[in-house]
Amino acid sequence: MDFPTRAIALLAKAVALAAVAAAAGHPANAQTRSPGDTISQAIPGTEVSFTMAFVPAGEFTLGSPDDEPGRDQDEGPRRRAVVDAFWMGVHEVTFDSYAIFRHEHLDNPVGPGDDAFPVEMVTRPSPPYEDPSRGMSGPGRPMTGITRVGAMEFARWLSEKTGRLYRLPTEVEWEYACRAGRDQIYAFGDDPADLDTHSWFEPNSDGSFREVGLKAPNAWGLFDIHGNVAEWTMDPYDPDFYEGLAEDGPAANPRTGESSRGLGVVRGGSFQDAAPGLRCAERHAEETRWKRRDPQIPKSRWWNTDSPHVGFRLVSPAREHTHEEIRSYWDRVLGER
Repeated sequence: MDFPTRAIALLAKAVALAAVAAAAGHPANAQTRSPGDTISQAIPGTEVSFTMAFVPAGEFTLGSPDDEPGRDQDEGPRRRAVVDAFWMGVHEVTFDSYAIFRHEHLDNPVGPGDDAFPVEMVTRPSPPYEDPSRGMSGPGRPMTGITRVGAMEFARWLSEKTGRLYRLPTEVEWEYACRAGRDQIYAFGDDPADLDTHSWFEPNSDGSFREVGLKAPNAWGLFDIHGNVAEWTMDPYDPDFYEGLAEDGPAANPRTGESSRGLGVVRGGSFQDAAPGLRCAERHAEETRWKRRDPQIPKSRWWNTDSPHVGFRLVSPAREHTHEEIRSYWDRVLGER
């Protein structure tokens, strides 16, 4: 094969590989992406897919100023942080997606490439004591009432099934994505009167969350980043987190840790909250009353009987990971199966 012919063949192969990667939800080159660019990820062996938006690397100011209305003590002191690029779910994880993980008969034994995913090895949620969504769940609606561990286990299952690392966002990643390049109380500005356009919250929700994506997104294409349901983050809650960050320069991807132990923290507020609870800087520590009616001893690691207002969305680092790296990551965070 002469050089021009070989070059053309290699180019054609590269284009084909990029097309396959895009179809599978794997970005061919994240460095060429713009904020808010999207990719689609299918769940192998199913007709369910979801969309991720690109969140560029950047630097921002974490936390809230002392005079911000509704500010809590754990939102300061303000610190600078640098965040690596990642992909974030355009929507909160829905009932449709979680159902495939929850019910073995919906989960076909297929995986990335030629590897069949061993569904019999998956640790699945136990049956809940009662409907954790209080009758509000359904197709296109957020999956709620699960614990932080339940959200992490879904992310582990999805990571292994797709061959791409999915996880919960850190607190810093979540706030950075919420602000979307701005430094104001909400993603869209400072005026809570505009929340009705962007969120389901206490004044307009009639006591229920809704289907994802019905309100306006933020500047990076993320829907329901304020309200609808609050969203788990990866980090264990630390009220003094910001105090420990350097004052003289930006911290790189700061986090309190990756442990699944201890109380978690949710962000974004929910359909039950008033305007101050939906602020970008608001941190809400997990509460023991979210399990108040759980009759199991020990209490379920999967379900919160009293948190129909808490769901989650996923992120995926821009950097690709090998299967070995993915398994090692989740074995470290959740323990080996």
